[in-house]
Amino acid sequence: MDRLQAMTVFAKVVEQGSFARAADRLSISTSACSRLVADLEAHLETRLLNRTTRRLSLTESGQGFYERCVQLLADLDDAERAATESTASPRGTLRLTTSINFGVRHVSPAIGEFLLKYPAVKFDVSLSDRIVDLVEEGYDLAIRIGSAGGETVVARKLGEARMVACASPAYLKAHGAPKTPEDLARHSCLTYEYMPVRNVWPFRGKDGREHAIRVTGPLHSNNGDLLAAAAVAGVGIAYEPEFILGPDVKAGRLLPILTSYTAPLGPIYAVYPSRRYLTAKVRTFVDFLGQRFANARWA
Repeated sequence: MDRLQAMTVFAKVVEQGSFARAADRLSISTSACSRLVADLEAHLETRLLNRTTRRLSLTESGQGFYERCVQLLADLDDAERAATESTASPRGTLRLTTSINFGVRHVSPAIGEFLLKYPAVKFDVSLSDRIVDLVEEGYDLAIRIGSAGGETVVARKLGEARMVACASPAYLKAHGAPKTPEDLARHSCLTYEYMPVRNVWPFRGKDGREHAIRVTGPLHSNNGDLLAAAAVAGVGIAYEPEFILGPDVKAGRLLPILTSYTAPLGPIYAVYPSRRYLTAKVRTFVDFLGQRFANARWA
């Protein structure tokens, strides 16, 4: 016996005062309607309805059970309505994690614009340059650069940002500019914790040849802004995404080097735990970021 179906039929019989009218409303046969109520009474081991040829009436047990059924079915309707609304229109709190620099400079303005369009959404944002376990830590979404972060998540590419190598005018005046990627081995390089291969900087020449250069230097960090500031101060050469170094290059505080070589593009991903039952708040925000970041000029 499907208890939920039986409870639904029982409540409808009470409301309509007739098995036949209840069956008509539920689009089932009268015999099926009667059988479900009888099965429910057998399961509960109590009579719920007094039946006569002319009318039905609730027993004392039936009255109490009917009131509970009405409340339970109403709660179920509310739960289903809330779940449906969460997938139909953006609402509720979206828990998001992303890197510090990209979050401050690019995700935050996107959130501001999104909230103007969808005021029923709220954001709970955590900025961290480490790879966060979305399921274990309870996040709806991550924005990641370079790597989606594993096979247990779903990733959608939102855009790309190129890596660039830069140094301050003062550093280049004191140490000279490297002419080839191999020259980096003799320079002070500022290394980043979350590179795909630690302390290895990839380049491609115009001839298509790949260069993977192992570098060292006086400063290693898990924060790109710190390394950019150190490069501006003349500490060494930074190799980071253009969305980090772009403003300093534009202002003349940093100069690009090795411009005859191409550094790889770093994909920007929206990452979430599962594509099943994706809520409207996540789906709509990911679509929004995809439009915003697809052709962004980070530099």
